[in-house]
Amino acid sequence: MFTHITVGANDLDASKKFYDAVLGALGVEPGFVDDRPSAWWRTSRGMFGVLNPIDGQPACHANGGTIGFAARTPEAVDAFHKAGVENGGVSIEDPPGERQGGFGKLYLAYLRDPAGNKICAVHRPG
Repeated sequence: MFTHITVGANDLDASKKFYDAVLGALGVEPGFVDDRPSAWWRTSRGMFGVLNPIDGQPACHANGGTIGFAARTPEAVDAFHKAGVENGGVSIEDPPGERQGGFGKLYLAYLRDPAGNKICAVHRPG
């Protein structure tokens, strides 16, 4: 459905370090920085970018917005969470673990990145 998703950053270096760690825990190669400046991570299913806002205003997070990244295993979710906390992120909501909801059983973890964006890693058991 999506080709790419971007979030704003106030400190591109801190954001790149954070996303290299959390996305690396999910098996994604380190991102690259282009001349905008922005950082990008690519997979066969799409791209994720972090950038300084084009309008020159400070980056801020979306109230109610969340970006979810697919994880192959519950252990990958745990590694994502650990890497995020160790690289400038903040653990939010419940600790990583299993949840039951409208989408069935999920194993997930939520973080805020260095700019306050809300992200999560989600594993959907077979």
